[in-house]
Amino acid sequence: MKKGNLKELKDTEVIQQLKDARKELREQRFQFAVAKSLENPRKIRNLRKKIARLLTIQNERKSLNQQ
Repeated sequence: MKKGNLKELKDTEVIQQLKDARKELREQRFQFAVAKSLENPRKIRNLRKKIARLLTIQNERKSLNQQ
C-alpha cells in the first residue's frame, strides 16, 4: 500500500495492518534464518518500511487527538 492509501485507513484498520505486517516480517526473518535464502530479499526491507509508516500514522493521530 502506498502512503496516501494508508492515511485513509481507520484506526482499527491501521492496527490490524500493523499486526499483519509484524507477523509477516517475523515469518520472513525466520525463513531467512533457516534457509538463508528468500524469494524476494527486499521483502524484509519493504515490510520494515511499511511498519514504520503505520507507526508514524498512528503517532500522528495520537498527537492530533491530544491537542
